Amino acid sequence: MNFRFFLQLTVTIGLAGAFGLSSAFGYPEYQMFIVKHSKKSVNCAMCHANPDGPDGNAAGQIGGLTPEELNRLSQARAAFEPGKEVDSPILNEFGNHIIKNIGRTKFIELRNSPQHLAEMLDPKSDLDNDGISDAQEFLEGSHPLMKTDGNPWSLFKTNFQRNLPQILLICVATLAGIYGLIHLLRGFAIVVEEPQEDE
Repeated sequence: MNFRFFLQLTVTIGLAGAFGLSSAFGYPEYQMFIVKHSKKSVNCAMCHANPDGPDGNAAGQIGGLTPEELNRLSQARAAFEPGKEVDSPILNEFGNHIIKNIGRTKFIELRNSPQHLAEMLDPKSDLDNDGISDAQEFLEGSHPLMKTDGNPWSLFKTNFQRNLPQILLICVATLAGIYGLIHLLRGFAIVVEEPQEDE
């Protein structure tokens, strides 16, 4: 093992312990609220990089982080106020988006009333561009990063509106085809009904 890498790893792990990063600081209150409110089974993958949450040694979990990732984690932990760039390796894009927009301090405060998190999020934010805001997906228990996961009626309306020009073209083409077919069949009928002259 490279001595420099070993030294960096030792220092990073020491800093992680000093700042309490060895503990994942998971906030199950949010998950419990989503499950109760949406009546859906929701795992940690809504906000975390790993569906089993931040504790453990797998990819996206505290124990599996590289020194560079531990450094990113410590920077993300320091984003107490909104507006700071957040790139925590234990959070997914939605989790990082929450911390960037409301700050870690407010996020920790809201764990006692997780229903208010949706009110704090930008109502226009839609990370997966499925037509359902991130705040609404949080309340409905659908994944804010999966455009196929959401309220079926909302997804239908969004897709219908986005594809309306193509739908209209298909309808016009279908009606034109039916109109042409009707006239073709009428033409055949006239030909068949014409009396044959005696030779």
